[in-house]
Amino acid sequence: MEERIKKTIESLRAHAFPVEYCPGRKEAVKLVLQYIPADAQVGVGGSITIRELGLIDALTKRGTTIYDHSAEGLSPQEVLATRIKQMTCDCFLCSVNAIAQTGELVSIDGVGNRINAMNFGPKKVIIVAGINKIAEDLPQALERVRNVAAPQNARRLGLALPCAKTGRCEDCNSPQRICRSILIMERRPLLTDITIVLVGEELGY
Repeated sequence: MEERIKKTIESLRAHAFPVEYCPGRKEAVKLVLQYIPADAQVGVGGSITIRELGLIDALTKRGTTIYDHSAEGLSPQEVLATRIKQMTCDCFLCSVNAIAQTGELVSIDGVGNRINAMNFGPKKVIIVAGINKIAEDLPQALERVRNVAAPQNARRLGLALPCAKTGRCEDCNSPQRICRSILIMERRPLLTDITIVLVGEELGY
């Protein structure tokens, strides 16, 4: 695993992605908070990783404005408005579904607000990922996205999708399908300030 981590970091940096490595969760939380001013407006993707780290609570306690479309009590109109705000916020916090050791980031969305915000819009993007997201290469990263991350997310959301039952992508045409747009970031987008925080633990799906 140490060799996989080293190779992944080297490849990401070669592809113009700044990378910080944290051995554990506490170090990762401390680092992320250092990047975000207390008065910033922070968008949060629907990320289990960010929630497992407790970053939303930590930022809220500092008085930081959070745009979280998964927050309880939001109407459909408020959810949509929040997703739009995420694309122009000061900082966008999210994860990815897979990181290839060859230096590519792969994410899959049903709505597209996360992959839009990762690509362009926010002043700062912080991508936090556990080492369980590392795949050998781009084909394996895509395999992980479809057959590991997506089925688990479908189950978490309680969706009646074939993958939630079988644990494998069935390339369905369900109206509830959550795999609709795939973003492969081969290099850091030219106008987007991105920092990747790789954590030496398993986080998210």
